[in-house]
Amino acid sequence: MRDKIGVAIVGYGYWGPNLLRNFSENRSCRVVLVCDRRPQRLSAAQARHPGLPMTVQFDEILQNPAVDAVALATPVSTHFLLGKRVLESGRHVLIEKPMAMSPAQAQTLLSLSLRKRKTLLPGHTFLYSPPVRRVSKFIRGGTLGRVYTMDFSRVNLGLFQPDVNVLWDLASHDVAIALSWLGRLPSSVRAQARTFVRKGIEEVGHIWMDFPNRVWVHIHSSWLAPVKLRRVSVVGSKKMLVYDDTESVEKVKIYNEGVLKNPKSFGEFQLTYRTGDILSPKIDASEPLSLEVADFLDCVRTGRKPRCSAEFGLRVVRVLDAAQRSMRKGGAPVKL
Repeated sequence: MRDKIGVAIVGYGYWGPNLLRNFSENRSCRVVLVCDRRPQRLSAAQARHPGLPMTVQFDEILQNPAVDAVALATPVSTHFLLGKRVLESGRHVLIEKPMAMSPAQAQTLLSLSLRKRKTLLPGHTFLYSPPVRRVSKFIRGGTLGRVYTMDFSRVNLGLFQPDVNVLWDLASHDVAIALSWLGRLPSSVRAQARTFVRKGIEEVGHIWMDFPNRVWVHIHSSWLAPVKLRRVSVVGSKKMLVYDDTESVEKVKIYNEGVLKNPKSFGEFQLTYRTGDILSPKIDASEPLSLEVADFLDCVRTGRKPRCSAEFGLRVVRVLDAAQRSMRKGGAPVKL
């Protein structure tokens, strides 16, 4: 492989500029081409990155021998078709979350990447977030004891998506975080969602996941909220934890609090509430997307599996698909 990996960025809307910035700052690659079908977006990219080649034609990327890898920041409905074409051309691909719109599509991309021996990284950026990784260590290391519940809230005013509902857009983040923390798929999924502003694309939704080890996970997602929330509380048998991504410092707080059951002589139970200190650990402030890009490029060069693997991306899509089916059934449980 050449000294620097040649990268093309497809899509310069909301997330594309962040990808372009991080790939441009990484010394192990060079951005060869930026693609967007809207010329005005390319003009904005050109203003920030003078001299960088631009195109409105996706085929130019596949015909360019200098392109080794492609980063897709396009609508979810395009992920499968574009990702498939990139892999079929013999190139590595980073696809923004979620990886595809159905388990069948995700499995096809996974199988194709294995057959072509190319890196496929689904962009679940929070898996690279230092606070998320630290919380994972607390959970897996037993700091919280046996985990009872996880309660996620990810709400804001917008951004409305044209092709997927709020569960596929916002809840996909929290599904990925929960699966990474618990290390397994749920046994069943329930979901409900509603439309208020537009017909056919739900703007507010809830997902409930039941796990085999009796962990109960709830996810609330909304594009219709007056304030921005990015918060999860984790309740364990020993301690409790809050992770708030909107905090500039002290994003993670561990509460030495809980409830104890004290049996009385007549066979009943009396509850005792335990309170203690609050610990906020020091956490690295590295940008998650920078770490994701570095992981992707290292996998392209070495052939190793990324932290956020295609297999993991498939698991997230399976949960989202189950949530979608449950929603269509009025919230009935869907088994995985």
